[in-house]
Amino acid sequence: MKRLWSRLGVRAASVGLLVTGLVGGVYLGQNRELEQQSATSQLVLQADADEMQLLKQRQAQHAAARAVRSQAEDAAASKAATEAKTAATKARTLEKKAIAAEAAEKKAAEEKKKAEAAEAGGPVAYTGDIPESCNEYSGSRKIGCAMTLDAGFGLSQFPCLDKLWKKESGWNYKATNRSSGAYGIPQSLPGSKMASAGSDWKTNPATQIEWGLGYIKGRYGTPCSAWSHSQNVGWY
Repeated sequence: MKRLWSRLGVRAASVGLLVTGLVGGVYLGQNRELEQQSATSQLVLQADADEMQLLKQRQAQHAAARAVRSQAEDAAASKAATEAKTAATKARTLEKKAIAAEAAEKKAAEEKKKAEAAEAGGPVAYTGDIPESCNEYSGSRKIGCAMTLDAGFGLSQFPCLDKLWKKESGWNYKATNRSSGAYGIPQSLPGSKMASAGSDWKTNPATQIEWGLGYIKGRYGTPCSAWSHSQNVGWY
């Protein structure tokens, strides 16, 4: 009887151990499964985090690239606008110069034509006032008398001027010295110097006289001083 109970106790103990082992195995398996699930979840979360970080980096790179492109485009647009403005300014300047040159050329042609016509038709007529004190003279001498007074020399200076320019040119506005090239009433050398008094210096006695009086005033002071110098050395 004791042996029977002993055997039953051993069997019961064995069954208990078996049940305990099974239960422990179940719990152990569950724990491992939970640990695996947790590890998997962590891996997924880490992968998501890495992917998000990579996405942010790419977005930042794209934003930086767009900023660089935008700056480059702005710089290119600014440069193009500056170049266009410079080109337009140069074009306007060239256009103004061309217009001015054309106007100057046209004016010169008109003056030349006028001078040639005047030369062909005689001297340019004097339009200034002639005082009564000069009425005893005629032609270019009469004009010279009036302009001598206008220049502030006084009537007493005109006889000296009259003698000087009679000697030089005979008061002929076309007088030309073939050896020296001196031209006109005051015998300007070269004649083109008289252009400072007017473009019609070849055909206008008044223009020649104006230049001659200015030359005498600047070099000798008065017509009588110029005449005295001419008498002493043969020229003035």
